[in-house]
Amino acid sequence: MKYPFNKPYLSGKELHYIEDAVSKGKISGNGHYTKKCQSYFESQYGFKKTLLTTSCTDALEMAAILLDIQPGDQVIVPSFTFVSTANAFVLHGAEVVFADSQSEHPNIDAAKIKGLITPKTKAIVVVHYAGVACDMDPIMELADAHGIFVVEDAAQAIASTYKGRYLGGIGHLGAFSFHETKNLQCGEGGLLTINDDRFLKRSEIIWEKGTNRSAFFRGEVDKYGWVDVGSSFLPSELNAAYLWAQLEQLDKIQQERKRIWRAYHDQLQSWADALGIKLPKLPDYAVNNAHMFYLVCQNQEQRAALISHLKNRDILAVFHYQSLHRSAFFKDLYHGEPLENSDLYTACLLRLPLYYGLDVDYIIQQVKQFDGIQ
Repeated sequence: MKYPFNKPYLSGKELHYIEDAVSKGKISGNGHYTKKCQSYFESQYGFKKTLLTTSCTDALEMAAILLDIQPGDQVIVPSFTFVSTANAFVLHGAEVVFADSQSEHPNIDAAKIKGLITPKTKAIVVVHYAGVACDMDPIMELADAHGIFVVEDAAQAIASTYKGRYLGGIGHLGAFSFHETKNLQCGEGGLLTINDDRFLKRSEIIWEKGTNRSAFFRGEVDKYGWVDVGSSFLPSELNAAYLWAQLEQLDKIQQERKRIWRAYHDQLQSWADALGIKLPKLPDYAVNNAHMFYLVCQNQEQRAALISHLKNRDILAVFHYQSLHRSAFFKDLYHGEPLENSDLYTACLLRLPLYYGLDVDYIIQQVKQFDGIQ
């Protein structure tokens, strides 16, 4: 495709920093560039503690361990999300309770959460879809009232805020992704944010395979050993060096992505209204980090026709998540209420290309040629 759905941004310094990491003689992780990246996130966004991981999936799995998820614990998760959001907790025996999306946005419907809470509920996992904040105040109030933890799946939400607070820093724990499809990327990578003092010390141990290795290298203990469960969650210094080159250009990346997003939104509004297609809506409490631009078609047939129309013009537009409560893995286990909004987005949501340097004017021109008839 001449116009792919995604094209990873390159700053030009990735290889330079990777070479520098190699020259420093430590590339196995938790070295110079890992510390630079973590310090950046803590100082710029006010996160209490951050740990780079090999993926957002790993960050979520660390969250499940930190919350001591056990068989029988219930975890509330939106159905319209990537499988890792749920799987990280299922791996530890959790019973996933799926929640519906809002009618006006794919984010979890905060008003529906209360009815899903039981004495077994251990955590609520919110997903900031397209980098747009969930309504966090009522969710946190509800969680506090019931003694429930909140995990923010902020995979798409770098540099995005809720009422001025950075996403990933509101819940007890947060998880980011640096997959190549994200605004900021290193091929594969992630970040765990720890915002609760109870998890500060243990998070580092879990990150280092269940050992107190980090404390040893800081000179806090005279030897290190196996003190808890854990795994090899920390990434190579090569990933961290690549990520640092991206972090240096974050403002530049964001400015360009926001320009493209605004062009889509402003120039497609009249066309969308004429065809009964909905454009993204931003609530007053959220900002737009331009992670993606999506359309919500009237039905699955209209979406398929638009995808085909663009494909014939060398443009790759794609749909997104399939409702997890209807997945092959879970469909026989789900006995809850219909999740109509999640199913609506499964059938009707379409994502347009959005990446640094995109010829957005051409894409808009081709989209507007679609008249709803295939």
